[in-house]
Amino acid sequence: MIKSSIERFLLVLPLVLSVHLQNVQAQVVPKDLDVYVASVLKEFEVPGIALAIVKDGKVIVAKGYGVRKMGEPAKVDDQTLFGIASNTKAFTATALGLLVEEGKLEWDAPVVKYLPWFQLSDPYVTREITIRDLLVHRSGLGLGAGDLLWWPASTYDRKEIARRLKFIPLLKGFRNAYAYDNVLYTVAGEVIEKVSGQSWEDFIATRILARVGMMDCKVRHSDATGKGNIAATHASINGKVLPIAPFTSDVTNPAGGIHASSRDIAKWMVVQLDSGRVTGGTRLFSQETTTQLWSLVTPLPIDNPPPELASLRENFSGYALGFFIRDYRGYKLVQHTGGLPGMVSKVAMIPELKLGVAVLTNQESGEAFESITYHILDQFVAGAKTDWLGAFKKMRDRSALMVKKAERMTAGKRDSTSHPSLPLASYAGTYNDPWYGDINVIVENGKLVMRFGHTPSLEGELEHWQYNTFIAKWKDRELRADAFVTFALNPDGSIDQVKMRAVSSATDFSFDFQDLLLKPVSRSSK
Repeated sequence: MIKSSIERFLLVLPLVLSVHLQNVQAQVVPKDLDVYVASVLKEFEVPGIALAIVKDGKVIVAKGYGVRKMGEPAKVDDQTLFGIASNTKAFTATALGLLVEEGKLEWDAPVVKYLPWFQLSDPYVTREITIRDLLVHRSGLGLGAGDLLWWPASTYDRKEIARRLKFIPLLKGFRNAYAYDNVLYTVAGEVIEKVSGQSWEDFIATRILARVGMMDCKVRHSDATGKGNIAATHASINGKVLPIAPFTSDVTNPAGGIHASSRDIAKWMVVQLDSGRVTGGTRLFSQETTTQLWSLVTPLPIDNPPPELASLRENFSGYALGFFIRDYRGYKLVQHTGGLPGMVSKVAMIPELKLGVAVLTNQESGEAFESITYHILDQFVAGAKTDWLGAFKKMRDRSALMVKKAERMTAGKRDSTSHPSLPLASYAGTYNDPWYGDINVIVENGKLVMRFGHTPSLEGELEHWQYNTFIAKWKDRELRADAFVTFALNPDGSIDQVKMRAVSSATDFSFDFQDLLLKPVSRSSK
């Protein structure tokens, strides 16, 4: 009798467990998830999305939606690679944490202790800036300062970019204000190489990805191109979503080079939410490193969101080590976004709930990943539910109207009857900026053409706008970064200097044309 009862229990147990698992999943996975994601894909014209949800140390969802490339049948699945861009910064910060735990680094030791050659434009900042400072966007550099050294793809290598930072003026006080940068994460990559004896790429691959079991991942942009299960890049060009060329340069991999699948990014979130524990219970890093990574260092100003996004009103917000920190509906939210040409992504975690959501997309729609992220988070937190798809649709439409309004205002201020002060040939020559290097202006087929000396894709005709201002119309129209070019003259009519700035307010901030101060080096009659 006892034996038969045990036998019956063992026979029923798998069914009970199966029903229990189904009930658990029903509680944690939004019932309308697939329908909702499909609606987001359609509304924001995103060809494909990879989604990961983790809860209480388990991967609840790791799957794909849509297609890898528009017009082609291959579907996105849980192994499709997407560029996670600046979500890579958390990996770089974690790598530094591993080296701190090994006693090879100190968070608050000066960078020059490990890279004696490193300099910023201010000697005091050079002496005082620490490893922690490299990660928290408070160096005094302006927004995106120095990004033209690597974006679009340049001929400069990683070390040369780091060495050129000494020529970039600091726009703000050291540690006084937040200004997002990428180049100091490149410097952090150099620190990792110097201290560990491994390149940033090899360290990340062997010391983090292999330990976590992220076997799909690529640590180089150049490795995530061509054939294979790789998402193509798409963007809206003149109002139409089209495939565009991917970014393939490896120079700034420490700031944004990782490509990952949904199943791999799910594993990453599980480890982050479990204070560094990996499969088998061993630790990749300690609780102390988690505390460091998630402790707010640089506060961000609190802005009032538009009415439809009222639920996103913050009580605190700032940057930690490779992560943004803010509150959401009473919980601490640890998150980051990432953007590359044709791909944007988001990773968001609520540590108290052991909840993580990652959305990887192959189109440049932040509204898409935000809609999905907050829709899922709301399934786990109390409070009134928000129609996030509708809210972000309104925000997108408002932003588009604001850009068009700004463009109309700019056009309205133009004096179309004006003419250049000089013959076109007088504008030709070589101009130098101390941190970027040489930029050439030539006369070609009766027109002025600008060529950046270290950035092959920054080549375009200078179309006259008004007076001594021209617009650089880049041949590569996928850049979407046309720029005003203004020549300032000396009293004798010679050119004193040249300044640039993006024409459109929608231009990516990494086109930091406004930071260039070009001085004539030589004149050309060609």
